[in-house]
Amino acid sequence: MIAPAHVTAEIASQPQCWSRAAELAASSTSALPHPGERIAVVGCGTSYYMARAYASLRESEGLGETDAFPASEAVLTRPYDRIVAITRSGTTTEVLSLLAAVSGRVPTVALTGVTDSPVSRHAGTLLDLGFADEKSVVQTRFATTALQLLRAGLGIDLTDSIVDGELAVTEPLPHGWSGRSQFTFLGRGWTVGLADEAALKLREAARAWTESYAAMEYRHGPISISDESSLVWCFGEAPGGLEDEVAATGAWFTADAVDPVASLVRAQKLAVEVACRRGLDPDRPRHLSRSVILPGAFA
Repeated sequence: MIAPAHVTAEIASQPQCWSRAAELAASSTSALPHPGERIAVVGCGTSYYMARAYASLRESEGLGETDAFPASEAVLTRPYDRIVAITRSGTTTEVLSLLAAVSGRVPTVALTGVTDSPVSRHAGTLLDLGFADEKSVVQTRFATTALQLLRAGLGIDLTDSIVDGELAVTEPLPHGWSGRSQFTFLGRGWTVGLADEAALKLREAARAWTESYAAMEYRHGPISISDESSLVWCFGEAPGGLEDEVAATGAWFTADAVDPVASLVRAQKLAVEVACRRGLDPDRPRHLSRSVILPGAFA
């Protein structure tokens, strides 16, 4: 059995990181988006899913128009008041290229785990999340800490989320979950991004067959893939009648009552369990590296 030392420790440290993120948000109000601003949030991979969650949440709170883009696909034709970039390593080519392209035209802020990286030369402002940086290739605590910082910046009290996170890192997952062969994650509103991230974690760490959808869209075709080998997991409150429909497929259905970011912690733990069950090392997923740096990239 492989012991994934890095990712396991990083998952367990998340509640402490979130507490520090709340403190950082309180001291960084000038750098974070202000109510009424039109902003774009960009990232790649996991960071993009955090950007999507934040964008949906900010708009739902009535705090301003907020778009989320993969950094490689950003459409910046709108007059944005600020661009927020999420980049753990500070070296991701697409993020650096975007920041360089808007330099001097749009205020930018980057959330990063490595402040002495190339992003320091391209972002107008840096928010230092070095305390949440990671050794594992698979992102866990940096991603959730960046999202929690942004949530706190919206005026959301993280106290209950941190308590739920502490439970998530200590309580074992239900017996039998890691033995499933197919996993579907669902979300509504801002938790759709979290569902996408949960699915990505299973793919990265465990090479598992995972899918993710907006919960109401799951009925429009994807439910046909679920069977007795499936786990269907809804982040947040499930649509009425969905649990019965999933039960009819034979799949195991769950919908956590805890804060959705704490639910994501549980999904991270599941990814590690599935990986270990399959004899894989989630600290070293195949074909992946800590950062995607393209030839001729920024130095």
